[in-house]
Amino acid sequence: MPVVAALPEDRQPERCQKTPGCSLAAGHKGSCNVEEKKSDMSTTTANVSAAQVKELREKTGAPMMDCKQALTEAKGNLEQAVVILRKKGMASMQKKATRITSEGSVASYIHAGGKIGVLVEVNCESDFVARTDDFKELVHDVAMHIAASDPKFIRREDVTPEAFEREKDIYRAQAKATGKPDNVVERIVEGKMGKFYEEVCLYEQPFIKDQTVNISQLIAAKIGKLGENISVRRFARFKVGDAGETIAISKGEPKAE
Repeated sequence: MPVVAALPEDRQPERCQKTPGCSLAAGHKGSCNVEEKKSDMSTTTANVSAAQVKELREKTGAPMMDCKQALTEAKGNLEQAVVILRKKGMASMQKKATRITSEGSVASYIHAGGKIGVLVEVNCESDFVARTDDFKELVHDVAMHIAASDPKFIRREDVTPEAFEREKDIYRAQAKATGKPDNVVERIVEGKMGKFYEEVCLYEQPFIKDQTVNISQLIAAKIGKLGENISVRRFARFKVGDAGETIAISKGEPKAE
């Protein structure tokens, strides 16, 4: 076979400059020849082990494929994958928020040696979902949380105008007493109102069994897993020795934006 000697560097044909990476000579006819870089998706997917998927599923309760996709997107980082699943759960919750929830379950929870009792109604779309272990677990967890955390409302939209204005006036008076200017006072009041919602609204409260998520996110995770809209309709909380009881009824799902 004849041997073709390589041209010296200064005599190499000039490369095409029309497209970065083109391997053809300058002035060539037709389209450029650019070798496409192979995607590293297969490598990323391969780095997600079955054990990681299983661990994420046990931690979040999300479907297996959703866990795998979240881990792939997070490049194997478990905590980041949890965040991704929570965001997807909230998005799913918003999409399903307008769907009617006429089925569900009423459950009770008695706490602290019979001194505190809760009745709660949690709704879903079908009797099939209402009978699943996942839904029953959610209802039990919500009832237990209400017994321990004593919320006064279900959502922030349910806070009465009277309660809202009363708290705002208190926070405004406290801020003004420090001598700060009005614009600073209003910022302080807005910040404290956010904390107020977290204290009195069920959906805003950190879940007692996992403080990294609130009740709204807990419900969103179940919506993502079960594929139906789920909402807390109403609850009543009784405590021995209290003059009254807490009864909260939701105004309904907020409109999806």
